[in-house]
Amino acid sequence: MSDYDAIVVGAGHNGLTAAAILQRAGMRTLCLEANTYSGGMAATVELIDGFRFEIAGSVQFPTAAQLTKDLGLDTLPTVNAEVMSVDLGESGEEPMVFYRDPMRLMSHLDSKHGTAAVLGMAGLVQWSQGPARALGRFEVRTPPKTLDEMYACAADESERRAIHEMLFGSAMDVIDRYLPDKHRHAALRGMLAFLAVNSTYRGPYTPGSATCLAFALAVPNDGAAMMTKLEGGIGALTEHLRSLFHSHGGEIRFRAKVERITVDNDHVSGVRLRDGTVITAPVVVSGVAPDLTLLGLVGPDALPAALVERLTGRDHRAAYVQIHFALDELPEFAAPYELLNEPGMQQSIGIFGSPEEQQRQWEMCTHGLVPDNPSLGMQIPSCLDTSLAPPGKHAASAFAYAFPVEVDGEQHGKLRNDMAERVIDKISRYAPNFRDIVDRHITFTSHHMDTMFAAPAGDFCHGLLHPDLMGPNRPGPRGFLDQPIPIGGLYLGSAGCHGGPGITFTPGYNAAYQVLDDLSALPGVDVAG
Repeated sequence: MSDYDAIVVGAGHNGLTAAAILQRAGMRTLCLEANTYSGGMAATVELIDGFRFEIAGSVQFPTAAQLTKDLGLDTLPTVNAEVMSVDLGESGEEPMVFYRDPMRLMSHLDSKHGTAAVLGMAGLVQWSQGPARALGRFEVRTPPKTLDEMYACAADESERRAIHEMLFGSAMDVIDRYLPDKHRHAALRGMLAFLAVNSTYRGPYTPGSATCLAFALAVPNDGAAMMTKLEGGIGALTEHLRSLFHSHGGEIRFRAKVERITVDNDHVSGVRLRDGTVITAPVVVSGVAPDLTLLGLVGPDALPAALVERLTGRDHRAAYVQIHFALDELPEFAAPYELLNEPGMQQSIGIFGSPEEQQRQWEMCTHGLVPDNPSLGMQIPSCLDTSLAPPGKHAASAFAYAFPVEVDGEQHGKLRNDMAERVIDKISRYAPNFRDIVDRHITFTSHHMDTMFAAPAGDFCHGLLHPDLMGPNRPGPRGFLDQPIPIGGLYLGSAGCHGGPGITFTPGYNAAYQVLDDLSALPGVDVAG
């Protein structure tokens, strides 16, 4: 007899999803987490006394309705602000205000940015639909598509062209077509360019950046198009999953770092922890990146040489910094952006610069230089959710792109501090009191995210959102379409799998149901799928 029916490695949002489904189906499931808390990079954590931060992820992506209902994610209280985000220009251009109400948003676009902006944004969303189907963006319990199957998703020649652009074009090939006015559409163009690169090692004019744009713009057919903010931060989602897992009798062990997934006769037998503890189970679901799972936890000796070669050197160049601020008060924005001083307007602010500027900043980072004008998004969720900071104080976070991630290790600390200073300087150009109201701040780079969460090289995508790492080149629960894992009982369920990246829950969901499907096919086995 094994110790458990299933072991899940990692208690991030995908690991907890898999664990909850398996335990609910009647499998005795153990979830092992190296950290002292669950949620991984989708957690809300008190990093500074009294201040709670969304440590990496901050919004739930639009998610497949089937998955949302199955896991009860639609039961959680959300922060339904009138304004979801505001994007600013760098030369005093009209800001882009994303109102939650669609009619108010369209009215704002029309009156402040022109009818062409309304038509352009509608055209971009329409453009994304064929690529979204090709990527299987809102599909669950389905395998990745081959290239031929991706093209076959096109309903007409326009969608076929969009799928081709998604695979081979740059974000600006698309954005320039729908929003060509560099002045009137400045804030929109900057926002879309940033959307297209922040999960990549690309600039917006670099071929391959259109894939991330399509992934980010896609909306499901049921109209659930908005990114969702949760009361209590993104960690409310993973706390919900942990409660679901526990309610069915599941067990999580913290400070339990898996050192090896053990294999006997081409079938998993369990895991060995760093402290030497061996735990047995006939099923192991890994929430760790596919290449780290197979090359690190299983080991190349147990795998075919061709699969080892395919997994070796996957692109994880995560070029960002994440800065968390404890603020004594809210920033005060100067003209022409004083509208941000109105209540509720500072939940999410983008200061992105033009696409041309963002391309220049990325090219600087590829030469080992800290961007002199980094594009960034800043969130202050405590302006609407007071549970995240002490009374009168605020918890803010900034995500800035194009950190020179390929520099030598000895330069890392200095360049990290340099980039943090440039981010603070940039925010202070818009909100002159910002530097004075920062009580404390913590800066994380991709190096820290690697250390804290085993995200390879800090890549929160577990495989960047590049076209060569999507579709048939992003594994499903049992591996690649043309190269399945030759080890029985081993399943992949991290953000690096089909259905990821992002806080979508799909990889963990797919892995759990693949386990149940496979077990149900065995004679004499009854599981509740």
